[in-house]
Amino acid sequence: MKLLSYKFFLLVIYLISTVISFAEEPNIKNLVIHKQNKKIKNVNFTDVNNKVINLEYFEGKLIILNFWATWCAPCREEMPSLDKLQGINDLENLKVIPINVGQEKVEKSVNFFEELKIKNLELYFDNSISLAKIFSLRGLPTTIIINQKGEEFARIVGSIDFADEVFIKWLSNFN
Repeated sequence: MKLLSYKFFLLVIYLISTVISFAEEPNIKNLVIHKQNKKIKNVNFTDVNNKVINLEYFEGKLIILNFWATWCAPCREEMPSLDKLQGINDLENLKVIPINVGQEKVEKSVNFFEELKIKNLELYFDNSISLAKIFSLRGLPTTIIINQKGEEFARIVGSIDFADEVFIKWLSNFN
């Protein structure tokens, strides 16, 4: 009888722990949370002045690395919510880095940001498209989420609403 009670107790603990672990993962479309974090090294891109920026410069911050292009309709749709996300005061350790991989002129991207009234984001570029290979991008937009240690722990393939309360609440756990 004791063995049966013990097995029942273990089963209940197992079921509870499974429910708790699944409850921590948010129900956000297109979000892929990695089982094992991936260390990110040697990631360079340029700013509007063609100055080379190394991703390690932002180490210690929670980083949202968003790959986009002006001709990408879903990118246009999600960019205002990405701008709002960067403007949230409670996420002060967050750095959103939108990187244009469309091999477009700076002026076109500046006009894109002005047209969408983007105020909280800076423009970055990867005209060589080397980051597409490093991050194995399969389409645009793609967003890489990097922890304070410089490790990719999640990614979003496709567009989402970055101003969604469920996403912000989940992201604040890592800030």
